[in-house]
Amino acid sequence: MKDLSEIREKIDIVDQKMIELFEERMKLANEVAEYKISVGKPIYDKERENEKLKKLSSLASNEFNAQGVQELFLQIMTISRRYQYSKIKDTFGYIGNEYQTVDSLKTKDTLRVVYQGVEGAYSEQAMIQYFGEESESYHVEQFEDVMKELEEGRADYGVLPIENSSAGTVAGIYELLAKYNLNIVAEEYVEVNQALLALKGAKLTDIKTVFSHPQGLMQGSEFLETLGVKKVSLANTAVSAMKVQQDQDITQAAVASVRAAKLYDLEVLNPNINNNKMNITRFVILTKNKIYKKDAKKIAITFMLPHVSGTLFNALAHFVYNQLSVTKIESKPLKDRPFEYRFFVEFNGNLQEENVRNSLVGLEKETVEFRLLGNF
Repeated sequence: MKDLSEIREKIDIVDQKMIELFEERMKLANEVAEYKISVGKPIYDKERENEKLKKLSSLASNEFNAQGVQELFLQIMTISRRYQYSKIKDTFGYIGNEYQTVDSLKTKDTLRVVYQGVEGAYSEQAMIQYFGEESESYHVEQFEDVMKELEEGRADYGVLPIENSSAGTVAGIYELLAKYNLNIVAEEYVEVNQALLALKGAKLTDIKTVFSHPQGLMQGSEFLETLGVKKVSLANTAVSAMKVQQDQDITQAAVASVRAAKLYDLEVLNPNINNNKMNITRFVILTKNKIYKKDAKKIAITFMLPHVSGTLFNALAHFVYNQLSVTKIESKPLKDRPFEYRFFVEFNGNLQEENVRNSLVGLEKETVEFRLLGNF
């Protein structure tokens, strides 16, 4: 039996040869990139790569090695493509053509901002926190109404909740981001203290039905379970408070903010029913304009992928090889296309950074229905 140190020495020699061959291959990849750029040929040739992988794996001596060869050369080809994309430099269509940098979103004296719900909604609070009390604001009934107001130019900015630290993603928001060609330009975090509100004079023992947005009901679910009440979902927490006031039914209550209690003259039966006492909702600020602040630090994109092994790996590899930190990945099923998904990804970066541009070039070329959702 050979000595372990002797075997390791031989492995070191093989590894050195592999590095030399890898560097030689990358030099050839550079020549390929120069040629493709000169003739306008796309970097990614899926059919060529599949044929190459199949041929290389057939050269292996057994099934295990064949699979290993496929995995090894898939990685090598992926690295090669990233390198070739870096040679393209700034050819990502959005940058410099559509998206422009700004110092501040408050570019005019009077901004018109739209949010979903009514006065007292957490969306209104997010709007006030970001834009200030002086901004002209108005509310609409549904999340999609916010998108329509922006798309049709009746508002400069819109505010929508996107996720909560306790209840997760807000239903329907990602689908709306994919449907409408709007741009995320900022985000705002609001501490959400869900309270239980009822008519003046009501007691906990009187309550039979509780209204709120589905997120509000989820965020206070543990306390509500102890009451044994019927839970009814409405469009907004503040809308729920308004309903309790309008119905004048002592058996009804709403999960909403303490501010909503003051606005709608309701009793606070419990000032904080959160399951998680650190309950925070993230809101996004949207606009129709293709702009981003110079100091923006996060990018959001969306894309679809064919339902084929390795496609998600190839997409995520763009972040790895460009040394970008992914902060969130969300997948949503596509209607009428079982087990196929649209992906939403957020990662740290600014559109002015070269590694960000390189990653976007590759993702745009190698995914389906790619779209930049914003830099914020």
